[in-house]
Amino acid sequence: MAFGKQPSLLPFFGLLSFLLLFHPIATTTTGIRLNVVRKPAPEVPIFREAPAFRNGESCGSIETDPIHVSMTLDANYLRGTMAAILSILQHSTCPENISFHFLCARFEPELFSSLRSTFPYLNFKVYRFDSNRVRGKISKSIRQALDQPLNYARIYLSDIIPVDVNRIIYLDSDIVMVDDIAKLWKVDLEGKVVAAPEYCHANFTKYFTDTFWSDSDLAETFKGRKPCYFNTGVMVVDVEKWREGGYTQKVEDWMGVQKQKRIYHLGSLPPFLLVLAGNIKAVDHRWNQHGLGGDNLEGKCRSLHPGPISLLHWSGKGKPWLRLDSRKPCNVDHLWAPYDLYRSSSLSLEE
Repeated sequence: MAFGKQPSLLPFFGLLSFLLLFHPIATTTTGIRLNVVRKPAPEVPIFREAPAFRNGESCGSIETDPIHVSMTLDANYLRGTMAAILSILQHSTCPENISFHFLCARFEPELFSSLRSTFPYLNFKVYRFDSNRVRGKISKSIRQALDQPLNYARIYLSDIIPVDVNRIIYLDSDIVMVDDIAKLWKVDLEGKVVAAPEYCHANFTKYFTDTFWSDSDLAETFKGRKPCYFNTGVMVVDVEKWREGGYTQKVEDWMGVQKQKRIYHLGSLPPFLLVLAGNIKAVDHRWNQHGLGGDNLEGKCRSLHPGPISLLHWSGKGKPWLRLDSRKPCNVDHLWAPYDLYRSSSLSLEE
C-alpha cells in the first residue's frame, strides 16, 4: 500500500459541513454518498450488524402510514442509541414504516457510517442542531451532562424536522422499548400539544427553587392548572400545534428568566414543566418506567415500579452500559443488556 501524500479532503468536508447548516443529511435513497472509505475514529464504538426487520402483512407503506421518531445522536451515548433503535424495531409490527430523525451537534461522518453499517435497512435522516441557538441561554445545572446544548435540541424540533411531519415521538437515548411503538404513536392527544406519562404523586414543588415559590408573580404561573411532573425523555408531540402555539419561544422565555433568577436546578426539564405541566395529554405510566439510572448525583440502583411496562428508561446519572462495563451493574441493567450491539475490542480480535 502506498503512503505517499494524498490530496486533502478538508476543503470538501468543510464545504459539506457548511451545507449541513441548512440541509439535513438524508441517508435514504436521496442520501449523500461520499464513496470515501474512512476508518472509524477511535472514540466511536464498533457495533455488530443488526438483523433486518420486515413489516407484517397488515402494514401499509411508509408513505401512507409512517411513524416518526426523533432522537439525538452523540458519540458519548451512541451505545445507548443503538440499543434503543434495536428494541424499537424488534418489537414493532411495522418496523419498515418507522422513520428516524436524528439530531446531532456537529458533522461526524463516523457516527453516520456506524449507524448505516449497524442498521443497513434503517430509514433515517440526520439533522445538524446549531448549538448557537442555545448559547448564552443554558444555566449550569446539578449535573454536567444536562448542560450540553444537544440536551436542549428537543425544544427546537419543530424548526428542524421537515414541515410535512405533523407528529413525532421524541425519545432519549437511554431507553429500551419492549412494546409496539405504534401503540404510543396512535395515542389521541385530544387537542393537546404533548402527550406523556404524568406523575401527579411526585412532589412538584421540588423542581423549582425557593426563589421561584417566594416570588408571588412567578408562583402564579400554575394558577388555573393542576401541574404534574412529566419526563421529557418520552413525548408524543403535535409538531404543527407546537409551531402554531409558539412553544419554542415560550420555553426560551423561561430560560431567560432562569438566567436572571435561579428558579430551577435541572437542565432543560423545568422550562418544559413551566410551559406545559397540567396541560398535556396523560398516557399510561407503562410508557416511561423512568429513573432506572438512579438520581442525578449518585446514580444509585433502583427497582422497577409495579405494573405493566412498555418502555424502560435509564434517566438519572447511571447508564446501563457503563455499569455493566464496570462489572457493578444494577439488576435492571440486565434488562438492557440483550439489546446491546456493542462489539468489544477483545471480541473483534477473536473474530
